[in-house]
Amino acid sequence: MGNDLAAFAKENGVKYFMISYTDLFGGQRAKLVPAQAIADMQKDGAGFAGFATWLDLTPAHPDMLAVPDPDSVIQLPWKPDVAWVAANCIMDDKSVAQAPRNTLKRLITEAAGDGMYIKTGVEAEFFLISPDGKAISDEYDTASKPCYDQQAVMRRYDVIAEICDHMLALGWGPYQNDHEDANGQFEMNWAFDDALATADKHSFFKFMVRSVAEKHGLRATFMPKPFPGLTGNGCHAHISVWDRDGKTNVFADNAMELGLSAKGRNFLGGIMKHASALAAITNPTVNSYKRINAPRTISGATWAPNSVTWTGNNRTHMVRVPGPGRFELRLPDGAANPYLLQAVIIAAGLDGIRSQADPGKRYDIDMYQFGHTVEGAPKLPLNLLDALREFDNDKSLKAALGEEFSSAYLKLKHQEWNSYASHFTQWERDHTLDI
Repeated sequence: MGNDLAAFAKENGVKYFMISYTDLFGGQRAKLVPAQAIADMQKDGAGFAGFATWLDLTPAHPDMLAVPDPDSVIQLPWKPDVAWVAANCIMDDKSVAQAPRNTLKRLITEAAGDGMYIKTGVEAEFFLISPDGKAISDEYDTASKPCYDQQAVMRRYDVIAEICDHMLALGWGPYQNDHEDANGQFEMNWAFDDALATADKHSFFKFMVRSVAEKHGLRATFMPKPFPGLTGNGCHAHISVWDRDGKTNVFADNAMELGLSAKGRNFLGGIMKHASALAAITNPTVNSYKRINAPRTISGATWAPNSVTWTGNNRTHMVRVPGPGRFELRLPDGAANPYLLQAVIIAAGLDGIRSQADPGKRYDIDMYQFGHTVEGAPKLPLNLLDALREFDNDKSLKAALGEEFSSAYLKLKHQEWNSYASHFTQWERDHTLDI
């Protein structure tokens, strides 16, 4: 067993624990547990009614117990008498197969059985906006090319520096912060890690950014496309695979094209093979498809893909290989569930290795300018419904993620799509009232 949470509380002055799990829609759910009760909770878990969150359960199901993983515990730097701890969901003494963290853990174990240890990093972009969500928070942030704007980032220094200070204190190894390509948008980077650790940090990062923003009277959003005409929130993932000792990158081979080993090419081949289906996971909302299928933004580029292509160090493709031994998947957006994002990458990559999938032709053109000249590269889904259909038709990817998970995810996401499709909009009135 890892940390004893009761001892952790005593050593660090923690009064309460947030026992947290993430549901299928990326919602973070928690119970606030006093330190005096944490020993029992560490053993037995905190009880939840799973139906009350986005899981495919009913009110008749028994309690779902969220059992904290002590290795994930994080003391809140901005409220140190509280600690956050990620939990694994069980019911009737069995793992809840559809729960996102459980799904990821199973795939990590499966990969380890093949001698592969996946390490990833994420680039989580976000906007700082007004509390009502209607505008960016900085009225002077109006440049048409706002990326890396030093005046704009310094006007939000108090927020960005506080978050970075927290990551430094937590030992995450943050290494750069910047104003991103949209007005009001920021990105903060920290060191890559094992896939589960990255997912836990990603989950906590979203909670931390929102909390610090609220403290400063602002609101943070990871919504894929919160404002028309502005670049959307991506969540690029950097992927590499290591051997058991964690010292040898099995994706690295300087004798191969772009320094990517045969195993790395096959893993990439799995990503390419399943791209249209995995979009249902990496781009999980109606709004997601307003980012990856967007017209040119004010800055001149969307920085998001719309076709299934890969390249070297070129940001106009779905996948780029920026250096030996790793690649960057540029498809995911800010709405991606931190655990399912990692899970679907591993599932697709493992299938690619086992089937010796070829990633296909490498393109080095500017896809934004010359993408129309590419023949044979699939287009990414145009909307969430198309993505869900692609996922439903991808039998091997569904099986890799688990049939219970896949069934639950498709059921709830179809309900979400139907809710959207039945919603009456002003656009319909504007275009149909006088017909």
